Amino acid sequence: MHAHAHHEHEHHGEEHHGHAAHTDHPHHAHAGSAATPDSAALTDPVCGMSVKPDSPHHTSFEGRDYRFCSAKCLDKFRADPVRYVQPSQASQPATTGVEAAPGTEYTCPMHPEVRQTGPGTCPKCGMALEPVIPELEEGENPELADFRHRFWWPLPATVLVTVIAMSGGVLDPLLGGARPWIELLLATPVVLWGGWPFFVRWAQSIANRSPNMWTLIGTGVGAAYGYSVVATLAPGVFPESFRMGGHVAVYFEAAAVIVSLTLLGQVLELRARSETGAAIKALLGLAPKTARRLNADGSEEDIPLTHVHPGDRLRVRPGEKVPVDGVVLEGASAVDESMLTGEPMPVSKATGDKVIGATLNTSGALVMQAEKIGSQTVLAQIVQMVAQAQRSRAPMQRMADRVAGWFVVVVVAIALLTFLGWGLFGPAPSWAYGLINAVAVLIIACPCALGLATPMSVMVATGNAATQGVLFRDAAAIENLRRVDTLIVDKTGTLTEGRPAFHSTVAAPGREADEVLRLAASLDQGSEHPLAHAIVGEARRRNLALSKPDDFESSSGIGVRGTVDGRRLVLGNTALMDEEGIAWHALAAQAEALRTEGASVMMLAADGIAVGLVAVADPVKTTTPEALAELRAHGIDRIIMATGDGLTTARAVGKRLDIAEVLGEVKPKDKDDLVAKLQREGRVVAMAGDGINDAPALARADVGIAMGTGTDVAMSSAQLTLVKGDLRGIAAARRISVETVRNMHQNLTFAFAYNALGVPLAAGLLYPFTGLLLSPLVAALAMSASSVSVVTNALRLRRAAGAAN
Repeated sequence: MHAHAHHEHEHHGEEHHGHAAHTDHPHHAHAGSAATPDSAALTDPVCGMSVKPDSPHHTSFEGRDYRFCSAKCLDKFRADPVRYVQPSQASQPATTGVEAAPGTEYTCPMHPEVRQTGPGTCPKCGMALEPVIPELEEGENPELADFRHRFWWPLPATVLVTVIAMSGGVLDPLLGGARPWIELLLATPVVLWGGWPFFVRWAQSIANRSPNMWTLIGTGVGAAYGYSVVATLAPGVFPESFRMGGHVAVYFEAAAVIVSLTLLGQVLELRARSETGAAIKALLGLAPKTARRLNADGSEEDIPLTHVHPGDRLRVRPGEKVPVDGVVLEGASAVDESMLTGEPMPVSKATGDKVIGATLNTSGALVMQAEKIGSQTVLAQIVQMVAQAQRSRAPMQRMADRVAGWFVVVVVAIALLTFLGWGLFGPAPSWAYGLINAVAVLIIACPCALGLATPMSVMVATGNAATQGVLFRDAAAIENLRRVDTLIVDKTGTLTEGRPAFHSTVAAPGREADEVLRLAASLDQGSEHPLAHAIVGEARRRNLALSKPDDFESSSGIGVRGTVDGRRLVLGNTALMDEEGIAWHALAAQAEALRTEGASVMMLAADGIAVGLVAVADPVKTTTPEALAELRAHGIDRIIMATGDGLTTARAVGKRLDIAEVLGEVKPKDKDDLVAKLQREGRVVAMAGDGINDAPALARADVGIAMGTGTDVAMSSAQLTLVKGDLRGIAAARRISVETVRNMHQNLTFAFAYNALGVPLAAGLLYPFTGLLLSPLVAALAMSASSVSVVTNALRLRRAAGAAN
C-alpha cells in the first residue's frame, strides 16, 4: 500500500523522451539557430539569455562554439545537445511562396509519417502540410493566404467567361468569331495562375508515382483547357463528330470554374482544418510568459519563463498563474487546476504540496521552488501527448487507405472508358460529349474526403478530450475503449487517494487515546515513512506536545523503536511485538475490526506493555463510487480489483465499493497474467493503475489507463491517461470514444457513398433514362463540398467532447 505514496504527484517527469526535444522549440527556437557562430556564441542555447563572449561556460558541437550563462545550462546542453540546436531549414516549395517560422516542423494530416521543416505539400497526397504542434502566434496558414489570393483575384475573369459560355447565341452578333479567343484570354490567367499549384501537385504525383486527388484535378482541368486551346488555335484538326452547329465546342468556362471552385473548396477546408488545432493552441495559451524570481540577496525580479531553472524560488501572487511545476515552500492558497485536469473546484495548497505550471492561483500568495521546466512540465507533456495522438492512424483508416491506393487508378480508367464509350456510341457531337463527361468523372471522384474521414475526427476528439483531463495516446485507444467490457483496477492511488491518512486511535484500558497518539507521533518524528507522516501530522493538528525521540531505530517492514520521555517505545506490527516479547492479544479484536475497515494497524508498547493501537488508512476517493456506477451503466459489466495490499484490507475496500472480485497480495506478473487470461476468454480488457507494478499489465491490456497522479512508468505504458486521477474520467473517455467512432463511421459512409453515386452519374450512366448529364462545373462544386462537409462533421465532436465531463 505504501509504495505508491512516495510517487504522489510525481508523474510530471520525463516519459516520452522521444518527443521532448520538439516540445522545447517554441521557447528555444531562437537560441541555437543563430545565423553565424559569433551570434550563436552570445546567446545561451538552453535558456536564451544573453551571454558575454568571455563566459567561462562554453563547449563546441558540430564545429560551432556555444556559450552559456551558467554551469547548469552547460550541463544540460552536454547531456543532449541536439535538443537545443536548431535544425537547418529545408528549402520551401514553390507552391506557397511563404517561408515558415524557423524550426517549425510540418506534417500531413492524412500521412503523419511525412515530416519536414517548414510548410509545403505532401509528396503522397499533395495536401497542404500543417504544423505538428500549432504555435500560439503562428499567424495565418500561408497555404490558406496563397489559395485565397488565387481564388479572389481571377474570380471576375471566371464569372465573365462563364457568362459568355452560358449565353448561348445571344452574344454571337456582338462577339462573332472572336468569342473563343475572348474566352481563351479570360480563362488563361485563371487556369495557369490560379490553378498553378494544382499542376505542380499533379506533376509531383506523377513523379512520385503516388496518384491522388491532384492527379484527377490536374488531368481534368488540363484536358478541358488544352482541348479548348487547340480548338481555338487550330479547329481544322478536329473531325465533324467534334463540331456543334458548325463550330468546334470549347470548354474554357469548365476549366476556369473547376479551378475557382476547387480553390474555394481548399480555402474552406484549410480554414476548417485550422480549427482542429484549436485545443492545442488553447493549452499552449495557458502558459504564462513570465515568472517572479526571488534572488539570493532578497530582491525580486520578473524574468521570461524560459529563464527559469530548477531550484529557483518563485513568488506566485493571487490572480497569477503558476509559472512551472514545483513545490510550495511558503504560504497557502486555493489553486484552480480545471484548465488541465477538468476538476471544477479549486484545490487547497500549502507548504510541501505540488503545484502544476499554468494553473491559476486564486487567493493567497505562494512561494514555490521550481522543479520541472520546459518539456518536463505537465502542460508540455499534455501538449505532446495530444499532438502524438492527433497524428496517429486509426485502425479504421487502414481500410480507407487500401481503397484510396487503388481508387485514383480505377477512376482514371473509368474516365478513359467514359471518353471512349461516349465517343464511339454517343449522340453527336459524340467525342465532345465524351471529353466533357470524362472530365466530370475525374473532377467529382476526389479521394480527399475519404482520406480525411478519420484523421479529422481523431484530431478534434483528442484535442478537446485533453481540455477535460483525458489524454489519448493514439487513435487505436479511441476505437478500442468503446469495446471494453472488463475493467481491472489497482487499489492504491486508483480507487483510493494513494497516500495514507490518519484513521483512529484505540487506547488500552486505563490509557488515554491522545496520549497514545502523542507517544506514537513523538517516536515517528524520526521516520520518513508515509504512515509516520500521517501520524505526526494528526498529532500536530490536535496541537499535542511532541517530545524528541532518543535511540531511534527503524526495523524495515515491521516498525520502529526508541525512547521518549524516558520510556522505551515500540511501534509496529504483530511481528515486532512478538519479537519484543510483548503481549498484544488483548487488543487483537480491535485490531482486526480496524483491518476489516481497510486500515493499516500499528501497535504501541511502552516499557514492554501494549498501551494502544494507531490506525492509518488510505481513504477511498470521494469520486470512486460514482465513477464505478457510471462505468457499470456504460456497459462495463465486470470490474476486478487487483492489488498488492493484503487481502483483508482489499476485501474491506471491495465491500465498500460493491466490487465482488477482489484479488490481494498480487505481484506485477500476476496482474499481467490476469489480463492475458481474461483476453483468452474473449474479454476486451482495460487496466487502470498508477504504479510501477502496474506497468506490465497496462501495456498488455487492450486499453491501459494510467492515473495522472501516478508514476512516469505507468503513464508511458498506458494508452490513456486521466490527468486528475479520477475514475470518472474513464466514463467520460468512453463517451468520447463512442461519439468519435460514430463520427468516423459517418464520415467514411459519406465519402464512400459520395463516390459510389457521383462517379456513375458523372459518367452519364443515367443519361438514357433521364436525358441529364452532370456538368463538370457541378462536379467541381460537389467535389469541394465533400471535403468541407467531412471536416465540418468532425468539428461537431467539439461539442460531444466538451460535454463528456
